[in-house]
Amino acid sequence: MRLQFVLGDMLNGLRRNLSMTVSVVLVAMVSLFFMGFGLLSRAQVDTMKDYWYDKVEVSIFLCPQNSDEANCAAGEATQAQKDELQQQLNSLRPLVQTVYFESKQEAYTRFKDQFKDSVIADSVTPDQMPESFRVKLSDPQKYAVVASAFQGAPGVDNVLDQRKLLENLFNALGKLTWAAGGFAIAMGVSAVLLVATTVRLSAFSRRREIGIMRLVGASSWVIQLPFVLEAIIATLLGTALATAGLLAVVKFGITDWLAPKLLFFRFIGTGDVWQVVPLLALAGILVAVIASAVTMRRYLRV
Repeated sequence: MRLQFVLGDMLNGLRRNLSMTVSVVLVAMVSLFFMGFGLLSRAQVDTMKDYWYDKVEVSIFLCPQNSDEANCAAGEATQAQKDELQQQLNSLRPLVQTVYFESKQEAYTRFKDQFKDSVIADSVTPDQMPESFRVKLSDPQKYAVVASAFQGAPGVDNVLDQRKLLENLFNALGKLTWAAGGFAIAMGVSAVLLVATTVRLSAFSRRREIGIMRLVGASSWVIQLPFVLEAIIATLLGTALATAGLLAVVKFGITDWLAPKLLFFRFIGTGDVWQVVPLLALAGILVAVIASAVTMRRYLRV
C-alpha cells in the first residue's frame, strides 16, 4: 500500500510539473552528453597513443652531400661511418628492437608516394634525399638514450623522434577533452540547480499534503521518495538521450565516415560508448538524489 502511494504521488508530480521535468531531461541530456564526450575523447587519445607509440620510430639521418650542420662539414657520411653506426645500434639491444637502413632511392620512392598529388614530388631527385637508419625501440619512451648516443656522432646529420611529431596532435586532443569536461561540469551544475528548482516547485505545490503527512507521522523517507524518484526518472531519461547521441556520433561520424578515410588511425567504437554509460547513469542518479534530498529538507519541518 505504501509503495502504491509513493508511485502514485510520483506520477502525479511528473504530470503536474511536465514542462519542468522536460527541462530537467534536456539539461541532463546535454550535460551527460558532454561528460560522455569528454570520457570518450580521453579514450580516443589513449587508443591513439597505444597504437602509434607502438609503431613510431627514431630516425637517424646521415650527413648528405651539402649540409649546414657543423657535424657534417666533412661531407657525406662514409661507408665506414655507416658501419660504425650500425654496430652501435646493434649494441643497444634489447632496447633497439629493429634497425632498417633506408637508402637514397628508397627515401625517394617513399617521398614520391607520400606527395604523389603535390607539385613538390617532381622537384627532387634521389641524390637529394638523405640516407637514414630507421630504429624501432622496445620502449619508445627511451628515445633520449638513442638521441644522446647518436646526436652529433660522426656522419649523423640529425636524430628525429617521430613521437614528437604526434605530440601536437595528442595535445590538441587533450585540450579538446578538457574543454568538453569543463563544459560538462558547467552543465552539471545547471542540471543540479534545475533539479533543485523543479523539486522545490513540486514540493511547494504540495506543501499542504506534506505538512499533513508529517503531522500524521509519515517518515521523512516516505515524504521525500516521490520527489527523489521524479528527479531520478528525469535524469535517467536524459542519460538515455545522451547515450543515443553518443552512439550516433561514434557510429555514423567515426565508424562509418571517418575511420574508412583514415585507415592509418585506430578509433574508438560503440563498445567504448557502452563502457561509459554506467558512469553517466551513476552521475545522473547522484545529481538527482543530492539535489532533491537537499531541497526537500526545508519542507520536512512542520
